[in-house]
Amino acid sequence: MTDVIMYLSFCVIGYVLGVPLRKVKDKLGWVGTAQSASVIALVFIMGVRIGSNEQIVGNLGSYGIYSAIYTLVILFMSALAVSIVRRVLKMNRYGLVVKDSSENESSDANKEKQAGGKIDKMTLLIVGGVIAGILVGYFVCGMIFTDEAAFEAGLSLAITIGLCVLLIFVGLDLGIEGQVINNFKNAGLRILALPVAVALGTMAGAVICSVLLPVSMRESLAIGCGFGWYSLGAGILMDAGYMTAGAISFMHNVMREVFSIILVPIVARYVGYVEAIALPGAPGMDVCLPIVERSTSGTVAVYSFISGLALSLSVALLVPLFL
Repeated sequence: MTDVIMYLSFCVIGYVLGVPLRKVKDKLGWVGTAQSASVIALVFIMGVRIGSNEQIVGNLGSYGIYSAIYTLVILFMSALAVSIVRRVLKMNRYGLVVKDSSENESSDANKEKQAGGKIDKMTLLIVGGVIAGILVGYFVCGMIFTDEAAFEAGLSLAITIGLCVLLIFVGLDLGIEGQVINNFKNAGLRILALPVAVALGTMAGAVICSVLLPVSMRESLAIGCGFGWYSLGAGILMDAGYMTAGAISFMHNVMREVFSIILVPIVARYVGYVEAIALPGAPGMDVCLPIVERSTSGTVAVYSFISGLALSLSVALLVPLFL
């Protein structure tokens, strides 16, 4: 909960700083560039952390295929569930409540068309940053840093600082944009249906995986309900004695976070802004939030934060429930 308060505080600080800048927003092109550079730096550091983690690398061979299947099926089912709910709630693909069939469609489409090249370039840079980080972490860091505990602590601190900087940029964008609060009011309680849809889609994917793989349905549901929070979800399973399921849960939730970092810009452009927030699950409120905001809009970034927060709070309840 402390982390949630800290992340929210930095978003609010950015928002407050952004409000008075609305009058000169045409001169603030550097904000987007700085945010993009910060995102690349963050995903590179995350890649280093993954590549240097012996537990992750060591389990790739034994549990990697199972975890990849879980991740791909759950990502698809989560996005499908959110897409269905979005249509039921009468929200357009940009996350806005459509009272008139033509409302905001043309302006949003034009904005997306203008940003299309940037999104594609950003996707490539994110993929390259993650891969480069993993390679550096695996081949280089082990030879340079001998104190693993100190190195891990340094990476954690760097990621926390990077997240705080990025969340200030997210808040700054929200403040400069100026339409977030109105859009949020228009959506109302509809927003709360989005994390429910993500949870149901995740569970449906976990049930499918229990049919495809030699994992019981109960354990499969517990694996899925980590919602991308790999430390808590896997920890609960291992603490309960489910070591194999815990290892798969750990790998799957790491993959969900990494795959989401790569896929959010692609899904946002070719499927829908709202569907993009279904991918990360719990990390949608922190690690993946800057990427969601950069690839969609300030309004959808708020949806992502709320969805990620709700899913994070549900992990400790749902994982033990299925064991």
